[in-house]
Formats: sequence, structure tokens, C-alpha cells
Amino acid sequence: MTHQTLNEDAQKLPAEALDALERAADSAKRHELLFSERAANIKQSAVRDVFDISMRPGLVSLAGGNPYLQSLPLERLGQAAAKIISEQGMEALQYGGGQGTEELRTQICEVMAAEGITDAVPENVVITAGSQSAQDVATKVFCNPGDVVLVENPTYVGALNTFEAYEVEVEAIEMDQDGLIPEVLEERIAALVAQGKNIKFLYTIPNFNNPSGITLAEERRQRIVDICRAANILVLEDNPYGLLRFDGHPYAPMRAANPHDVIYMGSFSKIFAPGLRVGWALVPAHLQRRFYLASEAVTLCPPTLNQMLISAYLRDFDWRGQIETYRALYEERCTALLAALEEHMPQGVSWTKPEGGFFVWVTLPEGVDTYPLLQKAIEAGVVFIPGAAFTHGDEPSNKLRLAFSVVPPETIAEGVRRLAPVLKDAITAL
Repeated sequence: MTHQTLNEDAQKLPAEALDALERAADSAKRHELLFSERAANIKQSAVRDVFDISMRPGLVSLAGGNPYLQSLPLERLGQAAAKIISEQGMEALQYGGGQGTEELRTQICEVMAAEGITDAVPENVVITAGSQSAQDVATKVFCNPGDVVLVENPTYVGALNTFEAYEVEVEAIEMDQDGLIPEVLEERIAALVAQGKNIKFLYTIPNFNNPSGITLAEERRQRIVDICRAANILVLEDNPYGLLRFDGHPYAPMRAANPHDVIYMGSFSKIFAPGLRVGWALVPAHLQRRFYLASEAVTLCPPTLNQMLISAYLRDFDWRGQIETYRALYEERCTALLAALEEHMPQGVSWTKPEGGFFVWVTLPEGVDTYPLLQKAIEAGVVFIPGAAFTHGDEPSNKLRLAFSVVPPETIAEGVRRLAPVLKDAITAL
């Protein structure tokens, strides 16, 4: 539509409607001047964009990292929620404490003990709106504009969006098949310090990294904490997938042996239900008060009803058995995805082989940009997340993320079959 057509259409509007349009345009122009510099760094998540697309009928979505909620005892959970409201409604529907309920914080210590953190106490647990909120609070508490945070390459897009919004510099550290490389981390820290940079923390997803599916090797974990401690850099350990190791033997978190130097972030989004928006941070005792106050300033208090429902689930349901169900289900789907990739992918394509979690990271030959391939894949009936979403900067990426958690094995195979010709054509065009 041309500007002339727009003007002609405007002239046909009633005077009142035309006046309203002019006022709206004037307000938009004036209010643009009010935005903070930080607001310019707040971007729409590429993952969220693709989620919206993936809802189209007929598409096979290998994009969304959603848990398979159909395996939950939904009828019994509904009865539990109704009982909470009918019998404890005055508490459940009222404001609660800013740190979260004592019952849930105590139960969270039991959940963490299942992974190897055996010294946690409820006083150092802060309930947050998912681990995403914990990332936001940590960045707000520790970072000034221009400070540096270290991340894995690739890393979680939500964390990147948080760091950019707070105007910090993001430095990506390369990984190999065993996760973050200690020698590279040490060299990068030394170089940044020599430049006068102020490094505040390392953000890491050591178990089944989102998006790569890579797990940090056990023998590297303490070395990485030691490197950071020597440089007075905190470690933010984000671990939503740790209990979902397929063999049922999760690695001990980095926090387990390092209570004073690691902020541990957990979530019920992957091991129970993301819609409840409840996560937590286990904070070193000497940092807890400022972290808690910053969290309370944003949310005032975590949702009491949601916390009480999770407490009922952990108390009255077989949550450990549910995690076993998840492990078996996700392992089956991961196996289906790896088999389909082996069968259908063209020469020159490689991929990670995760031991848990939700994701496989696919690498195409150098020179292929996966972002423009997304539209071609949609036309072929399948959706993925381009790799550029998980890296800091605007450079093209020859990688993409596939999620297997919510898709049945036969649908996974069909999705890969649809995707393969799109990738083959891109490689042939090099």
C-alpha cells in the first residue's frame, strides 16, 4: 500500500477518527524520547517468534523445549488444587512471604539433595518466577552497565536477552564435546583483566546445555570453579535439566562442593510444570539478603497458590517416580531423533548426542546460514530454532537446535525426513 493510498484512506475517515489517529501518532513520537537506553536492548526472543509459528496446523515442531505434561496425573493434581483452595484458600489466595513458603523451600532442599547438594538450608533458598527471574535478579544485583559476564558458546537465549537488557558485555567461551574448556576460560579471563574489564560472573548450564545438549565433564567442574574463584568471579549454575539424565545417575552440581562461590538456580519447569512459573536460587549465605531483597522488589512475593500446589505434589505424589517416567520417555525420543538424523541427514552434517535433557545441536558445513533456511523448512512442514538465536552478536550461524521432548518418536522421524532436503539443498548451493 502506498503513502498516497494511506492518505486517501485517512481523508475518508470521520473527523473524530482522524483526530484520534493524529493524537496517537503524536503521543508515539513524544513518548519515544522517554525510553531508557536499556529499553533499546530488550528484544523479542527468536525462540518465542518460532513458538508462535509452530502452532500452525500440519507443522512438525522440533523447536519448543516443552516438557511432556501428558504424563502427569492431571486429574489428581486438579483435585489437589481444589482441595488447597477449599481448605486453605485464605492462605493460598493471599499475599505471601517474599522469600517463598518455608515448606516449599525445605522441600527444594530435598530435591537438590537428590542431585548431590546435601548441605542446603531453607534460609538460603529464594523462590523465583522460574530460573529466568533468578538470572534477572543476579544480573541486577551484581552488574553495572559495561561489566562483563562470561557464557558458554552457545547458551540459553533468555539469559542473553537478560544480559543485553542490563547493558553488560557478554563474552562467549567455546565448548567442545565435554563442555566448557577450562584452558580457554582461563586465557579469556586473563585477557579481559589485562584490558581492565570488570568480570562479575560466569553463567553456565553444565547439564545438557540449552541449546547444545552438551554436558560438562565431571573432571572439569571443580577446575572451572577454581579458575573463577581465583579471579573473584561468581559462578551462576543454571540446572533445570540435571535430574533428567537418562541413566538416572545425575552428575553432582558445581554448587555441591562450592557453597560460597556458586549461585545455584533450579526450576520446576522441566521436572514438573512450566506454567506454574516457580523456580529458585540457592544463594551463598553472605549474598542471600541482597539477592532476596532484589527479588522481592520485582515480584513482591511468589504466587502462594502455585507454591502450595507444588508442595502438595512433592509431599503427596510420587515425584521421583514421575522423573523416572520422564527419563525413559525423553530417552526414547532422543534415540528416535538420533536415529532419524543418522538415516536422513546429508553428508557434511553432524550433531551432538546428549545424555539427557531436551535438545540436539546440529552443525552444517561452514558457509551455510541456518536462519534463512527456517522459512524453507516451514514450507516443507517442519520447524527448528536457528543457531544464531543462542549466540551473542549478529554473525550468521551454521547450526540449529532440534527439541525432542514433546514430540512422539514417529513424528520426530517425519520432521527430520522433511528437514533433510532443505539442508541438502543449502549444502549443495555452497
